[in-house]
Amino acid sequence: MKKFILLMMTFGVMISPAMAQDHSADEVAIIAVLDDFHDAAAKGDNQRYLGHFSENGVFLGTDEWERWPLKPEFTDYVGKRFKNGVGWVYKSENKKIEFSKEGTVAWFDEASVSQRNGSRFRGSGVLEKIDGTWKVAQYVLSFLVYNEIGDEVGKIIATEKAKRQ
Repeated sequence: MKKFILLMMTFGVMISPAMAQDHSADEVAIIAVLDDFHDAAAKGDNQRYLGHFSENGVFLGTDEWERWPLKPEFTDYVGKRFKNGVGWVYKSENKKIEFSKEGTVAWFDEASVSQRNGSRFRGSGVLEKIDGTWKVAQYVLSFLVYNEIGDEVGKIIATEKAKRQ
């Protein structure tokens, strides 16, 4: 129970006692990291947000060109974007976490909703346990699109791409 309390104090994330019982300590830690990662983005907290990445972390955004290595590109972008204490708000609804056999690498996916416009996303990625702390090595943000409208979305994207060439 001491570890559970430490996580709550470290990340400021409220995890119910039931959640702590239903998940391993590593799952609880990863949930806390991801929730704090999103909270830091929502509050435009540059240092806390970037602090969740591993040394060679990468953020993959929704645009096809968006592959942001942490240093220096993503660090610079986040610094400018969070300059006024405003970031982006994604509310995670569901997290699934799996672990490597050794337990030092985890991959996850989560459904999220943009508080700004209600768009639905899937965040997925990889975390590494570095010196006992889970760090985001890769975060991938993707729009969720219903299969039934996939062809229409593909046509819109192709049209937009042609305009940019």
